[in-house]
Amino acid sequence: SVMVWGAMSSAGVAPLCFLRSKVNTAVYQDVLEHFMLPAADQCYGDADFIFQQDLAPAHSAKATSTWFKDHGIPVLNWPANSPDLNPIENLWGTVKRKMRYARHNNAEELKATIRATWALITPEQCHRLIDSMPRRIAAVIQAK
Repeated sequence: SVMVWGAMSSAGVAPLCFLRSKVNTAVYQDVLEHFMLPAADQCYGDADFIFQQDLAPAHSAKATSTWFKDHGIPVLNWPANSPDLNPIENLWGTVKRKMRYARHNNAEELKATIRATWALITPEQCHRLIDSMPRRIAAVIQAK
């Protein structure tokens, strides 16, 4: 198995980052610095955007909050344990389904298949997922 970080926006997916170690605050901030910032710059330029992440410990650490403040990036408040509301979870589900029958002899082959599958995700798919958010949020509120 491999650990991978990915991001999406209504414009499509960002390049993947394969992680060599367990994700702690320092590792996560390194990913943000070297993967998220360049992807956001390419996607948004100088325009403002809001970053959404789950509440994994490295994501919710005080040092990570400070990193976002220092970079002038607002972070969307997000409820704990809500993967059904997180649009990127749908993309990971798509990747897993498409890879279901693939066989890999080593981690490098697995990474190559993940990259190839990720590259098939279209901006239209991402846009549709983001457009579905108001309906999904309303359904969760109605279910409570």
